[in-house]
Amino acid sequence: MIQVSGEPGATQEPTAPSAEGGGVAAAVRRRFATVDTQADRFSWLATAVVVAIAAILRFVGLSSPKGKIFDETYYAKDAYGLISRGVEWNYKDNVPSYVVHPPLGKWLIGLGEWAFGYQDADSKVSVPGHLMTTAPEFGWRFSAAVIGTLSVLLLVRIGRRMFRSTVLGCAAGLLLALDGFHLVLSRAALLDIFLLFFVLAAFGALVLDRDARRRRWARALDDGLDPSQPGRAGRPPTGWRTWPWWRLAAGVLIGCACAVKWSALYFVPAFALLVLLWEVGVRRSAGVRRPWRDAVVDELPWLVLAGVVMVGTYLATWSGWLLTDDGYYRLASAYPSAPLSDRPVIGPLINLYEYHRAAYGFHAQLDDAHKYQSWPWQWLLLGRPVAFHYANNGVCGAPTCASEILLLGTPLLWWSFLPALVALVWLGVARRDWRAGAILLTVAAGLLPWFWFALDGRTMFSFYAAPVVPFLVLAVVYVLGALIAPAGGDVGAVAPLVPGDPSYERRLVGSIAAGAYVLLVGICFAYFYPIFVGRVIPYSDWLSRMWLDGRWI
Repeated sequence: MIQVSGEPGATQEPTAPSAEGGGVAAAVRRRFATVDTQADRFSWLATAVVVAIAAILRFVGLSSPKGKIFDETYYAKDAYGLISRGVEWNYKDNVPSYVVHPPLGKWLIGLGEWAFGYQDADSKVSVPGHLMTTAPEFGWRFSAAVIGTLSVLLLVRIGRRMFRSTVLGCAAGLLLALDGFHLVLSRAALLDIFLLFFVLAAFGALVLDRDARRRRWARALDDGLDPSQPGRAGRPPTGWRTWPWWRLAAGVLIGCACAVKWSALYFVPAFALLVLLWEVGVRRSAGVRRPWRDAVVDELPWLVLAGVVMVGTYLATWSGWLLTDDGYYRLASAYPSAPLSDRPVIGPLINLYEYHRAAYGFHAQLDDAHKYQSWPWQWLLLGRPVAFHYANNGVCGAPTCASEILLLGTPLLWWSFLPALVALVWLGVARRDWRAGAILLTVAAGLLPWFWFALDGRTMFSFYAAPVVPFLVLAVVYVLGALIAPAGGDVGAVAPLVPGDPSYERRLVGSIAAGAYVLLVGICFAYFYPIFVGRVIPYSDWLSRMWLDGRWI
């Protein structure tokens, strides 16, 4: 049976659909026929269990420690300014705040403050919540916990769709739920968990777009389409129902990611390249004579439209700044050298451009030494984590106690990332698997630009790696899937173990190894859990968790 290039387990590329039912149409039918209603109900039950674990870990004790930790001192205040005045506002001095990150992440933090209340002793601001009044810390950390939990949900479903395996999808979600790095970011009012979520959601939308486009080609081939015909005669029928809606949704989501932090821009060319590669693959499999040319001609307008949607989404998140006169440098008088800045519509946009230019200058020149700064080559090795909170008081039953929140990845999981990436290169080339390429390209987009900026001595922190963490987890799960799959079979082919099968012993050992690995990650997470959530423990217990010759202190 001919298998389709880019499909799971593909080993060769046919130049035309098989007369015996092969080609892209048959491959898509086979692929989706495996997802029956009963299996899908079970997958959602398993998903709910993993998401419940993630939610419990992220919400229990969310109000502790008291007060603002690390950069919450900026983002929690800016968030309250947005929900109360539409712009970031310094209530202590009653002036606009100068900020260097877009507003969407702070808008989301502000939703929790609106719902559950906000308090700031420095600014003498104390307001009750519209839904209920809780500890103020719960209010400004609530949205991060929600988004962190939802990102676990996303990864389960994305992993299941990519690997066609509920077991592997749930393994991906569970590993992310048990990652200390992700947990800490999910329990603090910082921006990076929102950036992670929107980048992952955009990737998931593109995976759905890939599946939808392949179904479209399969239907057309079933209806008698001859892809060797020139022009529109050799293409599936068009119409608004066949528009790449998921691709446009990805434009909205990556626009939201850019509206949290500009570093989301690094993923834009990678995602555009993925779309083109996938479109070339389906055309080559269907028998299109010039798949590259036709893919570029057919899909480039849609990519441009997705880019326009991305920019429009980004600008919409600045509506509070654009529609009021309160924002920092909002008025034309702030830019006397810009003669057009007094004009309606174009004036605010000019001022917004100038504001962006000033903020970019701040980032480009940020080279001040910081106690917790680190370099990109240290991040996956956990070379220098960031302490969000530390105190040496409290009651723990010992003479000296300590409480810390350390932005540290679960060590066993994170020290698996580099070996998994190496294995992914090997397996991806050997199997010619689109999933390996997609994971590797996305990881490269999120990490490699920081190596370039490191040449300029830019001040960096390990949380800059946040958006690639789900994809690194997918790399680990891909390798686990290879361990338990039949010899030469698809990574997602988690079939029952049957004695007498030629791969039985290898798969048995692989299954035990994969299960033991996930269990050990859970044990490692439990050991470090106290320093992920700031639990008060004896100082000796805290010190025993400071590995790497004190680099984590």
